[in-house]
Amino acid sequence: MENMSQEGCQSPADTSLNTHKTQRSNSSKTPIQILHEYGTKSGNLPVYVMEKAEGEAHQPSFVFSVTIEDVSCTGQGSSKKAAKHQAAEAAIRLLQLDPGIVNSPVMSESNGVAAETNNLSNSVGLLQELALQRGWRRPEYTVLIEAGPVHQREFTVTCQLESLSEKALGNSKKGAKKAAAEKMLAKLQNLSGCSEITWMPKPSVRFENLRNSSAEKITLLRRNPLSIPNTDYIQMILELSKEQGFEVTYFDIDELTVNGQYQCLAELSTSPVTVCHGTGISCSNAHNDAAHSALQYIKIMAAIK
Repeated sequence: MENMSQEGCQSPADTSLNTHKTQRSNSSKTPIQILHEYGTKSGNLPVYVMEKAEGEAHQPSFVFSVTIEDVSCTGQGSSKKAAKHQAAEAAIRLLQLDPGIVNSPVMSESNGVAAETNNLSNSVGLLQELALQRGWRRPEYTVLIEAGPVHQREFTVTCQLESLSEKALGNSKKGAKKAAAEKMLAKLQNLSGCSEITWMPKPSVRFENLRNSSAEKITLLRRNPLSIPNTDYIQMILELSKEQGFEVTYFDIDELTVNGQYQCLAELSTSPVTVCHGTGISCSNAHNDAAHSALQYIKIMAAIK
């Protein structure tokens, strides 16, 4: 009887622990996945930050914090993943999430134009919070194109975050801005290789650095003219960007010029960001023209005074 009593009785702590284990066993999702799905649905993706890494190589200890909505929790573990799991688990408890009701959002699009949905409602704010938390420059949004009849306007907006750029369409400036921010968040996750954003930006390349550089490509740019026919300026600026550590992104403009030529923009991840326009009888020619304009601008800005 005594053995049966001992085995059949559980303390409140044991009951709570078993309930928690049962909830976890009923769901094959990890705490990180559950919190990510909740964040995707609510438009508030969780942001993980490593607060501390200490201990010996054979016995490390990591502390991670996670912020989602107005909740901030920390977790500790012998690996980064374990610490993130602990932090996510704490956030799930505070948010009182039931893994069974976490569903993926439904995204709607029409003719390639991102619809304004509640799923995008906080993407702009979340991206800005992420930038502030990481010490990045704030995201910059630029309206590239405004087209279509008055009753059915379409806007093309770019979102620039450090060296990254994303472009999106919307039937209002606000909708296009939100869609561009959402695409930027998705890109950050893709570059991180997981649901947590761990991507780190490359250092910005300032024009002062270009002026002070004596590397081969920038020196050749200063010395040689940029008016040689049939020059591959796309390759030229690509080689220069690799040498100096900035990135070049081309954005094709759907509308032709009044002369029927293709248009594009070349965006350089310099500080400040450089955007140059190009036109041509084909997309590749427009890209080459934009690269030529960008090289001319760099040539002027990087001139040694």
